[in-house]
Amino acid sequence: MTVLQPPPGRYGPSPTASTHRRRRIGLVAAGAVGLCVAVWLALNVASQPVSWKDVGFHVQGPQAIDVTFEVTKPREDTVVCKVRALSEAYAEVGVRMVTVGPADEGTQRVTATVQTTELAVSGTVDRCDITP
Repeated sequence: MTVLQPPPGRYGPSPTASTHRRRRIGLVAAGAVGLCVAVWLALNVASQPVSWKDVGFHVQGPQAIDVTFEVTKPREDTVVCKVRALSEAYAEVGVRMVTVGPADEGTQRVTATVQTTELAVSGTVDRCDITP
């Protein structure tokens, strides 16, 4: 059985041992950088002291929607959450900043009424941030 090879020099010089070593070093370096980035992201996400979860919503009509959510935070901290009302086209039709203060429990359930400019079909928490 004959092994077919391209004519010499057609696709540049043949790879040498140093070329293979440089490629291997490059791959190892890229893997190490990727691992460092993954660890940094995991630590950053794990260190976030505030989390929230949408529980539900109730449309009152074209002028308002009630949004219920849970906030988990350090008990002594105060957070401000941005609550959004969305239309059928996913446009923001109402927004309200809700302050959740210190409490005996780490997780608090909150219901906020958001005034809307037109009928909202969904309500959600966009973000929660600890206030300084």
